[in-house]
Amino acid sequence: MDEEIKPGDKKKLGFIGIGVMGEPMAANLLRAGYDVTIFDRTCRRCEKLALLGATIASSSCHLAQASKIVITMVSDTAMVEQVLFGENGAAEGMESGAVLIDMSTISPTSTIEFGNRLAALGCEMLDAPVSGGSNGAITGTLGIMVGGHREIFERCLPIFQVMGKTITYTGQLGNGQKTKLVNQVVGATNLLGAVEGLRLARKAGLDIPTTMQAVMSGAANSWMLTHLIPLILKEDFAPGFSIRLQHKDLKLLTDWIASLGGDFPAAQLVYSLYSQAMEMGLERQGNQGLINIWEP
Repeated sequence: MDEEIKPGDKKKLGFIGIGVMGEPMAANLLRAGYDVTIFDRTCRRCEKLALLGATIASSSCHLAQASKIVITMVSDTAMVEQVLFGENGAAEGMESGAVLIDMSTISPTSTIEFGNRLAALGCEMLDAPVSGGSNGAITGTLGIMVGGHREIFERCLPIFQVMGKTITYTGQLGNGQKTKLVNQVVGATNLLGAVEGLRLARKAGLDIPTTMQAVMSGAANSWMLTHLIPLILKEDFAPGFSIRLQHKDLKLLTDWIASLGGDFPAAQLVYSLYSQAMEMGLERQGNQGLINIWEP
């Protein structure tokens, strides 16, 4: 890979994981002119993308054999390991010089391990988790946090620019995942504050639209407040990003913190609350469903 990768070059991309996030991300790559081969364990998820011109692979290995760059967007660390190194995994089909871009949110430690295993095969890896939920995936406005060798990042930048609006190079492999976990603790803590503010306003008998407008006009405003409180008011708990996935990310966060040491009370608090939400059966609701711990 000596040349920059551009849509017009018709470079062969593979995309593994055609879910709520992966489907629109792959669709944007197809619309931008990339030649995309796709794979998902649930075959029916691939049908819409096939209509846009995607080629459906029979396995991760088959996909990698047809691709210069392989993108993974799956649910957790174990699944990334499975699609890469399991039976008929992508690593079996990747040629020397190929690049793996993992856009899942997984363990930073495992990310570095996977990168080392791929390097032994002569392949490169970037970790590039995203923020922005399903709407950001659809509109191609995701925030993307990328770790890995700088020159590989630069070569793959045009690909990221199709899927995201803010692409940040964070340094060595694993830093993308670490940056995403910082993002998650800030976001979850902001959501808790927004939910608690709404509950307090209701308890006090305040006019809710007036109160929320006042809060959003000042220093307390946040993405969580402006995007998720309106959904709560409409009792819309459909997932743009589910409680189950946020709980998974916060577990990664607390594990990472344990390896670092130090006192991070907000991380522990939001993880405990999301664990409670999971125990209450709220895992399929969107993040805004956190309020249903107190107002089911």
